[in-house]
Amino acid sequence: MHSYVELAKRAIEEYVKNGDVLTCPKELPSEMQKKAGVFVSLKKHGELRGCIGTFLPCEENIYKEIVRNAIAAATEDPRFYPVQEDELNDITYSVDVLSEPEKVSDISELDPKRYGIIVAKGHRKGLLLPDLDGVNTVEEQLAITKMKAGIDPSDKDVEIFKFTVERFK
Repeated sequence: MHSYVELAKRAIEEYVKNGDVLTCPKELPSEMQKKAGVFVSLKKHGELRGCIGTFLPCEENIYKEIVRNAIAAATEDPRFYPVQEDELNDITYSVDVLSEPEKVSDISELDPKRYGIIVAKGHRKGLLLPDLDGVNTVEEQLAITKMKAGIDPSDKDVEIFKFTVERFK
């Protein structure tokens, strides 16, 4: 298990069992010192159980970003009730570290298996990670992301950004 995934698991277990947030050690390995947007996804028996993240870094390092988003994925995803202690053994974790988003000038630049996207219109924004089961075309990816943002799927007047992820399981 990668150190990012181990950290997400440990952060959730500590929070769910004891209500404690892991503190960042003074000495961090170099891979934990960088800044990046991070999504933490939880699955239970292969089904999504929580997913929360940031597309740009909000914390001073990736350690804090993972801890924050792991706890949020377990306790704040509005689609699910908070993870309970008796579920912890059934949950699998993945951590996606996002590249900086790049503005897209034409949808031919997109590939739902390779790039995640952010769709924006005014104050509304939606994000969809890449390489998700059941999302096979750019059109499906755009429609889902617009719906997540509360934008009409037929609306063409939107800003689109693409990003890559490093996925750790």
